[in-house]
Amino acid sequence: MPSFWKSSGMHLMTRDANGWLAVTPDFLRAYFTRPEVHPVEESCAAEHALFEKLMADPFAAVADEELAAIADADAADNYRVVLAFRDHLARHKTVEAAYAALFGEGATITVPPMFIDQLVHLIVHNMLRKAADPFRVRAGELLFREQAVTTTEGQLMLADAEIVETYSRTGGLGGLGALLAEAGTPTPGVSLDVLSEDNAVLYWERSDRFDTAIDFRFTEPALDAFARVLETWVRHFHGVEVRIQPQQSIKDERWSWHIGLDAEATRILNALYQGTPVGEADLARIVALFRLDFDTRGDVVETMRGKPVWLGLAMGADGILRMKPQNLLTNLPLRRRN
Repeated sequence: MPSFWKSSGMHLMTRDANGWLAVTPDFLRAYFTRPEVHPVEESCAAEHALFEKLMADPFAAVADEELAAIADADAADNYRVVLAFRDHLARHKTVEAAYAALFGEGATITVPPMFIDQLVHLIVHNMLRKAADPFRVRAGELLFREQAVTTTEGQLMLADAEIVETYSRTGGLGGLGALLAEAGTPTPGVSLDVLSEDNAVLYWERSDRFDTAIDFRFTEPALDAFARVLETWVRHFHGVEVRIQPQQSIKDERWSWHIGLDAEATRILNALYQGTPVGEADLARIVALFRLDFDTRGDVVETMRGKPVWLGLAMGADGILRMKPQNLLTNLPLRRRN
């Protein structure tokens, strides 16, 4: 199978008997060597000692006194954040369990959003590790990277929001482009390659650059690939089989359940379900609709047997799509198992 997403840290992981990613010492060491945590030459002896201790045993207990002894208050605070995250991971033993616990009933999220996205990056890599379809892997990026949406000329293009913002500042020339922009020097326009069936193979060598765009229109392969990713996500976490198909509209007199895959879609679908008028501007923000059906009736609560779950994906007023994959962990009408 083609390799992809080396930046996810998958090479630091092992998989348990259920196929979930076990938290390993090397995975934790990667967090202790982040620039925000790794000591510099000027760091005090206490900070260097704590770093060496954690590199030797990433699961080692750290006393409050060890953190208080660090001269740089910001460095001590950074350690507190990373150690709290470390303890959460260690307590739940796998990346998937640690991620799901963040959104459990009554949970209070204190983990930095960047760390949550990194967990999703790993989980999606684990799910798609045997994928041979570049559209499916590119569609998987939606679960952990914000997307800029372009709807001009009848197109519906998704491109990585961070990359688009960088190119808009630098013209794709990196630091040189930034200097030219500051000097008022025009930079050449840069257009991202749009994946097609003819050029999709280029994705593999560029997967860690996140610099390809996809056409997300109805009947296009990227939209169908995204539906397959959602099916895999549900199967990976819940162990149930579902069929998810793109839809152009919701036509259901028995509409009983829906899930927004982001905050905007949740707001819009709630309004439609309740019969509240929805303006054209809000309707235009809908990027995609899906119908989810359960393969096994016994997997779903009795009142939803034989009925579909409608899913929506929408962009914000700023044209950015911010998916919340956790909504498929907490909001599905699954039958409670013993």
